[in-house]
Amino acid sequence: MKLVVQVKLLPDAATEAALQETLTLCNRAANHASRRAFDTGTRNKSSLQRLVYGDLKAMGLSAQPAIHIARKVAGAYATLKANLKAGNHGPNTATRRTKVESKPIRFRKDAAQPYDDRCLSWQYGASTISIWTARGRFGRIPFACSPEQMKLLTAYRKGESDLVFRGGSWYLYATCEVPQPQTFEPDGFLGVDLGIANIATTSDGIVHAGKHLNQVRHRNRRLRRRLQSKGTKAAKRLLRKISGREARFAADTNHRISKTIVTEAQRTSRGVALEDLGGIRARVRLRKPQRVTLHSWSFHQFGSFIAYKAARAGVPVVYVDPAHTSQGCSACGHISKKNRPDQATFRCMSCGFAEHADVNAARNIASRGVASWAVSHATDDAA
Repeated sequence: MKLVVQVKLLPDAATEAALQETLTLCNRAANHASRRAFDTGTRNKSSLQRLVYGDLKAMGLSAQPAIHIARKVAGAYATLKANLKAGNHGPNTATRRTKVESKPIRFRKDAAQPYDDRCLSWQYGASTISIWTARGRFGRIPFACSPEQMKLLTAYRKGESDLVFRGGSWYLYATCEVPQPQTFEPDGFLGVDLGIANIATTSDGIVHAGKHLNQVRHRNRRLRRRLQSKGTKAAKRLLRKISGREARFAADTNHRISKTIVTEAQRTSRGVALEDLGGIRARVRLRKPQRVTLHSWSFHQFGSFIAYKAARAGVPVVYVDPAHTSQGCSACGHISKKNRPDQATFRCMSCGFAEHADVNAARNIASRGVASWAVSHATDDAA
């Protein structure tokens, strides 16, 4: 399985200026290649490389960076094509879709640039790198990472690394191909109910409350509203800063909770059962204040964290139908809207069973996980 390890570069002033000049040159070249691709309709990697290679070399790029830029542009158009096909830019008649299709893809002057081992080398013992720049090759640039990240880099780094400038700092995103352990046969499933009031609730009755995260989001939303009404340059700078800070806080919260859940599942030899929430934003109809909360809910990120952490631990993960998990009784199976008198309470109108609503839903998810696993493996055995 592929993991991305982020390390922070610690360049001096001269090296930082060279890196900034490099990103600017590479993305100016990428914009040139994008215009040629758009004008000629050339989107294939090899064909685009043949078309623009001479131009990119003339702009001052070495051979390998020129090749990577052509591939980056071709990849961007492939992604755009996939998004258009999936309807992510609206239907064929949508104004925003027409706008996207009517002009070349543009790259920011500080957009990430991929490097391979011909342009970038790692000295793990010294915690330094050597990298190609527009001013020539710079060596002995120190980087910082955790001991766990260093182990991953030393043992499993393979393929390209991306040079990224974000928030005034320089980073390398290195790809590591880590061997994936064999998934074990689970002794039951740990059901996980995802929500807004509570980020995650397990069938064991553990509730990971989202109160603090939602408070941060609501506070930032009020601040964004005030800053957007101002519209000054200082206000826009602060808006970017708030956005990055909130995203990092939410990601850290999701990382910690998902790690706790996967660790518990591994300790008890169980799998993890999650609801299949794909397309929930399109399906659910809510009032405007609730829509804002739903669209800031990072359940997809949380699910992806669960999935990759479980894969690294050999913990099986299944996705189940979410229909009526919150209205069905985990004791007798009776389904009714009246079973949920309020957000936090579940009380079965048939058998009288009472429980925290999210815990009850998580137990339903766990039961469906067991059934789903049994059905899928019965199919595999029959085949």
